[in-house]
Amino acid sequence: MYMFKYIMKRLGLLLLTFCVIMLMCFVLIKLLPIVVTREQGVDANLIYFKLQERGYITNFVYEGNLIVGYDRVPIMKQLWNYLYNIFAHGDFGIGFTMGEYKMQPVWDVFVEKLPPTVLINIYSTIIGVPIGLGLGIFAALKKNKWQDQVINVIIILLISLPSIVFAVVIQYVFCYKLDWFPLIMDGGYDYFSWSMFKSMLPAVLSLCLGSIAGYARFTRAELSEVLTNDFMLLARTKGLTRGQATFRHAMRNSMVVIFPSILSEFIAVLSGSLLIESMFSVPGVGKLYLDSITSQDYDFFMLLSGFYTLVGLLAGIVIDISYGFIDPRIRMGAR
Repeated sequence: MYMFKYIMKRLGLLLLTFCVIMLMCFVLIKLLPIVVTREQGVDANLIYFKLQERGYITNFVYEGNLIVGYDRVPIMKQLWNYLYNIFAHGDFGIGFTMGEYKMQPVWDVFVEKLPPTVLINIYSTIIGVPIGLGLGIFAALKKNKWQDQVINVIIILLISLPSIVFAVVIQYVFCYKLDWFPLIMDGGYDYFSWSMFKSMLPAVLSLCLGSIAGYARFTRAELSEVLTNDFMLLARTKGLTRGQATFRHAMRNSMVVIFPSILSEFIAVLSGSLLIESMFSVPGVGKLYLDSITSQDYDFFMLLSGFYTLVGLLAGIVIDISYGFIDPRIRMGAR
């Protein structure tokens, strides 16, 4: 019962926080001018008519056959029109300024671009978690020995450098000099082919190196503390070997802290993939998000801002709830 009340309370706070953030985003971007560029083969008037149809602008000013001015609909009315289209018609808008996505439904493009982003983050987690945990466990068991010192130096180096630096090094060494991987991700939709997986690896490695250091640091710190507790001595006196005591008791207690750190690192990787996707031409939502900002394509920006905001907020709830499942002694929401 305590857990249920706690989850419902957190979901209510999540919804409130999400609404406040999205309201701020909507108001701020609506204060910016609407950029409609006149390009060959693109009817700028048609874009203005679409903006009028969606309830964003009105009262056009013509110069010949061209629209050269307009009045803005009040922001709160624009917000009502935007929410009405979403909840009544499932319409998140269309692209207005990004070249290849002009007049395309925002939601359809988002669904098309989501798999590459999810895959490179899942692959980086699958690779990073076992390596990071293994290094952390090994460092804790060899505490204060030369192996531990070497691992600590590696961890400090990996944590200190941002993922964009790893990306540049990987591009130069593995993609250019050694020619092991392509410089950019393959096109197409065959995401589970070997060729596609190989083209994803440079981006995956760029993301997971920092995560490996984070997992190793958390694991070493927590496991080193648990190994010195009195119950570990009791386990050894009952006849368990050091390895048995470590994996049966020490690791189980350490996971109370380590497992939530894995979830938080996954969210950090998801956020960090924005620049990595652009560097390796990964056709994911991260690159789409950056393009929507530079192009001031407001409907794309709102949907993708909502996506990243919601992922971050949900991660906080999942991390908190995970404590109760990992350690039965923890009862979230109890007094």
